[in-house]
Amino acid sequence: MSKKRRKKKKSTFEKITMIIVWIMLIFTIGGVILAAIQPMMH
Repeated sequence: MSKKRRKKKKSTFEKITMIIVWIMLIFTIGGVILAAIQPMMH
């Protein structure tokens, strides 16, 4: 019950935070993959 009340209060803030976290994760994973693939590509 308390979770539902919390979600309504910071739904937009949580969405923004999640988007930022996902962007950071994608960039980090992408960077690692690029670093691993680059030696094979050349």
